[in-house]
Amino acid sequence: MLKSMTGFGRSEIADENRKITVEMKAVNHRYCDISIKLPKKLSFFEAGIRNVLKQYIGRGKIDIFITYEDYTENNVCVKYNADLARDYFENLDKMSKEFGIENDIRVSTLSRYPEVFTLEEQTIDEKELWTLVEEAVRTAAGKFVETRITEGERLKEDMIAKLDGMLHLVDKIESRAPDIVTEYRNKLLNKVAELLGDTKIDESILATEVTIFADKICVDEETVRLRSHILTMKDTLNDSDNIGRKLDFIAQEMNREANTILSKANDLEVTNWAIDLKTEIEKVREQIQNIE
Repeated sequence: MLKSMTGFGRSEIADENRKITVEMKAVNHRYCDISIKLPKKLSFFEAGIRNVLKQYIGRGKIDIFITYEDYTENNVCVKYNADLARDYFENLDKMSKEFGIENDIRVSTLSRYPEVFTLEEQTIDEKELWTLVEEAVRTAAGKFVETRITEGERLKEDMIAKLDGMLHLVDKIESRAPDIVTEYRNKLLNKVAELLGDTKIDESILATEVTIFADKICVDEETVRLRSHILTMKDTLNDSDNIGRKLDFIAQEMNREANTILSKANDLEVTNWAIDLKTEIEKVREQIQNIE
């Protein structure tokens, strides 16, 4: 199924304790380039997120934005460092005796000394959190792929119409070829008659000259190959994922044949049709750049 490289997906997964939001968007890129922006608390999930995304994405520059909100009010606890408090107290008592001053230390004062009381975040259940993150990423990626498929189908319809138009131009060039040779033979006869008058020309010489001309302008091989490339591209558009590179290669071959036809053209109509072919091929190549 044809997919565009541009797309957008968003999901929001929440439970009673937290909410995770995932947004992803993509533009054209030759390879698969994934950029993930997520909170520090979820940073250890980045490798897992990338592995999930690779199941949905083949090519494109993808930007992923993940936000995390924790609704838990008791996710931190107060930790009392008794050993440190004892050290503070003993040293203060020692100072009191050494300098002969009153030890006026109170609990409220001691509690404000550094590291006596600290706030410690409770351990997060990584497995439970990953389940939520993975669900959010997969949901966003699924929607992302849907938009790529929708856009891809539009591209496919337009490209098939352009390819059918190219086949029509190839038909015109092939049907015109015999007339060009006939017209050249008639022009040659008229020119000889004009120069030699009633003198009869050797038919073998005339046939040789016409044959050389016909061989010089013959584009049969090019039109056969071009038609084959066009039909191959139409078939490839119905193939599975990740066909962008193959289509790009086929388009290069199509352009090569069109260039050769144009270089051999010794006729205004064939020249114009060859130029039209090159124009349509270039339009198709531009669209291929947006195909995964």
